[in-house]
Amino acid sequence: MIAAAAMMMVAGCTKTESKKNMNTLTFNEQQASAVTAIACNEARGDQSSLAIALNEGFEAGLTISQTKEILSHLYAYTGFPRSLNALGTLQRVIDERTAQGKAPEEGEESSPLPAGYDALKQGTEVQTQLTGVPFKYAFCPPEDYYLKAHLFGDIFARDVLTYADRELVTVSALSGLEGVMPQHTSHVRGALNMGVTQPQLQGIVASLRAHRLEAEALRCEAAIAGATGQQVPVISTSAWPVGEPNTAFAQYFSGNSYLAVLDKSGLCNVTFEPGCRNNWHIHHGAVQMLICVSGRGWYQEWGKEPVELKPGVIVAVPEGVKHWHGAARDSWMQHLTYHTDVKPGNSNEWLEPVGNEEYEKL
Repeated sequence: MIAAAAMMMVAGCTKTESKKNMNTLTFNEQQASAVTAIACNEARGDQSSLAIALNEGFEAGLTISQTKEILSHLYAYTGFPRSLNALGTLQRVIDERTAQGKAPEEGEESSPLPAGYDALKQGTEVQTQLTGVPFKYAFCPPEDYYLKAHLFGDIFARDVLTYADRELVTVSALSGLEGVMPQHTSHVRGALNMGVTQPQLQGIVASLRAHRLEAEALRCEAAIAGATGQQVPVISTSAWPVGEPNTAFAQYFSGNSYLAVLDKSGLCNVTFEPGCRNNWHIHHGAVQMLICVSGRGWYQEWGKEPVELKPGVIVAVPEGVKHWHGAARDSWMQHLTYHTDVKPGNSNEWLEPVGNEEYEKL
């Protein structure tokens, strides 16, 4: 069973107690890991991975009521289509488990709303707690009302999940979406305000990585960094694997690069962060092939004009030719690489870095 580090459980938390502890996670370590995978795969629209995560959650003790609440909560962040598709997958998983004699527990439903419940008042109070200050979206009053009365009012008023639970779900789901970093960062802050701890936030990252969601883990790390005053890394949104930090060759790169070995033949995917490039170098006794698959970058041979690398551009680096390649200033870049026409005793000769002045001219 995959488990995210540092996700703590409030032991024996009853429904009545959960109302008093809305700022405490109610998931244990294994459940929190599964919840992260459930929410992220709902956002990604990956029904196969979602089904695996739902089974993982049920094995860890999540109830049908909790999983329904997680997926219906997310319609406010990922839209009705993804939420409804995910609920359909949930129904299928429940039916399959029931047929196998492993039906999940139903769990408790949400308590009735109190007499005189005021969605706008309730939501305003919850939103203020989430953001840390009173918030009003004056630019679009209807959106401000929907946020307060419906999202933070009607949805957050349901006590199947605590406020902390809901922010764990939201931060996990936003990790699966591209182009929402401002909201992602804001919800990391909101999670902290709602009682989710720093180790529990890092547990989301650990769970994403454990479920092989590397790009999503990088997005979450960037959101956490932005919310906590750390330097925010710019991240790749490519579907190609990022791999591990390229530490073995770091001395020959300006900036950070990552290496994913794709097969035993030596085919690799190299990921360059914006501004990262390798030193001038020469391949002796082999031809290097570069196939750009994501982002934008540059390839240059000594004494020649640089060639722009974009997805689909293929470069055959001649044997013995001094060259360099890397990302553009404002874009991640990924290229596949392998060697052909390999001769005995082949080697790489690493030379001087590409100067900042010449690079900035590109």
